[in-house]
Amino acid sequence: MMGMGGSSYPPVAAPMNQVAVISPQFCVGYPVDLIISRKMMTLADGTFGVTDVNGNMMFKVKGKAFSMHDRRVLLDAAGNPLLTFQQKLLTVHRRWQAFRGESTHEKDLIFNVKKSSLLQFKTKLDIFFANNTKEDMCDFRIEGSWFERSCVIYAGNTNHIIAQMHRKHSAQSILLGKDTFGVTVYPNVDHAFIVALVVILEEINEDRSGQD
Repeated sequence: MMGMGGSSYPPVAAPMNQVAVISPQFCVGYPVDLIISRKMMTLADGTFGVTDVNGNMMFKVKGKAFSMHDRRVLLDAAGNPLLTFQQKLLTVHRRWQAFRGESTHEKDLIFNVKKSSLLQFKTKLDIFFANNTKEDMCDFRIEGSWFERSCVIYAGNTNHIIAQMHRKHSAQSILLGKDTFGVTVYPNVDHAFIVALVVILEEINEDRSGQD
């Protein structure tokens, strides 16, 4: 956990209303730093590990390597499934869907993530809740540079930041074949939701097909 001082990030705004997308149990009233490590050379379970700054496991992301939809499952520290997300096939803009638990049924859809435009020089993704069927205005958005791991997550079309990514490289992580980066989650924002968005962002930008 990090305090309010000594940070190189923009000052944290006054706490906003709670953003509890997956569960209020993942919301706290102060900013939190998470470390996300992606195993680069794996087809097994545990594609991503998420810890706090003290190394305590917070979440894991289990990949289904041979799933037709490129499916991922977000687990809490105890291994309980929180969210399943998968790429929706045959869509013009690359779109991922997130469902509660291990479901992939439409009734359990929580949110959609899609590229805001086909041709992008910088990262820009829009997030829509399942009940926002018109998608005239996004509920959240991600902007920045994925290459630099300097993306910011905003509430809707406002300038209200709810989380921020930053690169974390060490010789050890490179030797272990891991891509490691940090995420600062702002007060009263669902950590599990932010982790899910960052993993989907990673999948969209690291897509091995190279197609949009």
